[in-house]
Amino acid sequence: MRNELFQKNLRFYDSLWADALLIEPQRFNTWPLIQSLLTESGRRLEVAPGLRPRLPIEGTHFVDVSSSALAKLREHGARVVLGNVTSLPLVSAQFDLVCALDIVEHVDDDDGALSELSRVTRVGGTVLMSTPLHLSHWTPFDEFVGHRRRYEPKELFEKLARNHFRITHSAVFGMQPRSSLLLNIGMWWLTHHRERAMRLYNRQLMPLGLRFQKKLQLASGIIATDEIDEILLVCRRDN
Repeated sequence: MRNELFQKNLRFYDSLWADALLIEPQRFNTWPLIQSLLTESGRRLEVAPGLRPRLPIEGTHFVDVSSSALAKLREHGARVVLGNVTSLPLVSAQFDLVCALDIVEHVDDDDGALSELSRVTRVGGTVLMSTPLHLSHWTPFDEFVGHRRRYEPKELFEKLARNHFRITHSAVFGMQPRSSLLLNIGMWWLTHHRERAMRLYNRQLMPLGLRFQKKLQLASGIIATDEIDEILLVCRRDN
């Protein structure tokens, strides 16, 4: 079962990134937050960014299961290695800033993924992660993109604490359309006319989404999660 989920994600995202354009991190609403966390000497890691990296490309270490995505990142000065979040091919405690957005909901062994993220982060380092919330919000789109779960907030926060992560800030996150009709139309086109759908997505929908994305409203501690579909967390790696 675990291997089936991994292979499904690999097929979907390797194919997706083979047809996609690289979007520079400066174009996302996370960029002001990233800038505030950068230091000259800090070592950086981003896990499974595809072609939507949020950390500066040049000089950052990237781990992804998609060789297509890694090849394009390498062309732009990234340090890349093929690997999986549940078994990162990296030595322990070497990164000051780690980014893992929309990752842990995709793997069966999410405890292993969180443990690995904790392992490679230095004590006192910062980890950015995001994930969808609330099983009651599950849609066919979750299944389509290879989600394994949506977290109930209490469960997620307890898992983070067990892996030595302390949440310092949080925000509402995500660019997924709220309209179920739009999601269903998009899924149909990706399933039946993939090449045309990706061309439309790259040339029109993605630039439009970037233009209209809301400013990231970061708050201290944990925001109210009752009505949130996806959350961004800024965590400190404690002892």
